[in-house]
Amino acid sequence: MTTVEKAEVLRALHQAPEILRVVNVWDAISTKVITDLPDTKAIATAGHSIAASHGYADGTMPLQDSLDAIELIVKATELPVTADLDDGYEAPGETVRRAIAIGVVGANVEDRLKPFDESVARVSAIIAAAEAEGVPFQLNARTDAIARGAGPLDERVTEAIARGRAFLDQGAALVFIPGLTDRESVQRVVSELGRNTVSVIGLPGALSAAEYEDLGIARISYGPFIQRATLLALQNLATDLYGSGVIPADLPALN
Repeated sequence: MTTVEKAEVLRALHQAPEILRVVNVWDAISTKVITDLPDTKAIATAGHSIAASHGYADGTMPLQDSLDAIELIVKATELPVTADLDDGYEAPGETVRRAIAIGVVGANVEDRLKPFDESVARVSAIIAAAEAEGVPFQLNARTDAIARGAGPLDERVTEAIARGRAFLDQGAALVFIPGLTDRESVQRVVSELGRNTVSVIGLPGALSAAEYEDLGIARISYGPFIQRATLLALQNLATDLYGSGVIPADLPALN
């Protein structure tokens, strides 16, 4: 598929009645493993995980290094790739243009609670850049109003809705709201922004994917938790090898 065709596939997945579940990857081999699963419909990168695998703290990896790592992921799959582009860096429109050039067809870009007007302008710049490239880019515009905001939950949800509505008005495909974990808040956000306009991150103790789907959420991802589980498995295996020293007989082969 062409880049435009992949973007159109991702758009259809966002608009489908079924919630899009994306299991986040961080390098070529994790991408291949997830791509090979029959239920995988799209690939999403985890910025935190990519940064960690290169020795950076989350949000501190230089743009070019990040794009180089994402390009390896794009080349490892034929599926649409939506990338975590942190806050879009200094020029979010140019960042997305460069991402499109390597085959990325969607992205998470976070507001980090920058001033409202600035955050909206950055979303607008991304959409304009994508339109100039002729790609129906699927911007998953993230607001940290709940996860990083202060004050009662009700007030943070109000801010998330205000920012989300503004992002959607500028052309974002979805609004990504980390911290949206309870049924009442989800119902309120969806009633204000509409079904199939909101994405969430699956967190321990949060609603299940099926429950989010029933409430009208379009997409669920799992961020750095996938890498953490993988590294825990590695640590547990290494601990066992320091003991028994025997590789498990049922260890699967990788192509």
